[in-house]
Amino acid sequence: MAPAPLAAPDFDAADAFVWHVSPDRLDPVARVNRVALPLLLGIDRARDTLLANTLQFARGLPANNALLWGSRGMGKSSLVKAVHAEVLAQGLALKIVEVQREDLPSIGRLLNLLRAADARFLLFCDDLSFSHDDQHYKSLKAVLDGGIEGRPDNVVFYATSNRRHLMPRDMIENERSSAINPSEAVEEKVSLSDRFGLWLGFHPCSQDEYLAMIRGYCDAYGVAIDDATLRAEAIEWQATRGARSGRVAWQYFTDLAGRRGAKIAP
Repeated sequence: MAPAPLAAPDFDAADAFVWHVSPDRLDPVARVNRVALPLLLGIDRARDTLLANTLQFARGLPANNALLWGSRGMGKSSLVKAVHAEVLAQGLALKIVEVQREDLPSIGRLLNLLRAADARFLLFCDDLSFSHDDQHYKSLKAVLDGGIEGRPDNVVFYATSNRRHLMPRDMIENERSSAINPSEAVEEKVSLSDRFGLWLGFHPCSQDEYLAMIRGYCDAYGVAIDDATLRAEAIEWQATRGARSGRVAWQYFTDLAGRRGAKIAP
């Protein structure tokens, strides 16, 4: 009555995979949806730090788990995928495996598969956060730093989140106000983020950076537009969105490319 053992994945099938459960499997991704690293502007320090850490890991050297946190739409997940592409472009072998937050309880089974492989793996969890009654964070603690087996030497974990401590502020404050020992209760909740060796903060971009992002996209994809028109349209676009970020810049550029009849090549 037990399910058949999971077949060993063919890691030569692709450089990117997505982890699924029920049943457990690693599905190869033929083409990753990503932006080229030079097009990610306004995040130079985070870009350089994460790239250096990833290159160390791909070369078989020690490297830290990384938490990319901060403003939405400022390129956190795009940076992880772009860095992976840059590592491959430099001739180093590295597989990226995306894990959904709701599948974190199965991460131990995934690590057993990866531990036995010859390749090196970047585990990636996008938009990682936990609610009041969410216990998934306990599954992740041992993977990051702890447990008898610990994290395999051939695996590093990167996560993105809008929250630096991965927990809602009101959740932390509620623990502080209602627990018998407030400090111990809070420590348990925030200790997960402490297990990431790298904390890379992402902050809202300036208007000049926003316009430079759009100009970079136009130049890269061959969309012709004069500076005055771009500036007027882009500022109006951000005003209607009530936000200014790399995501908003890309959305405006997508609209512009469509109006100009230009195709955005993958």
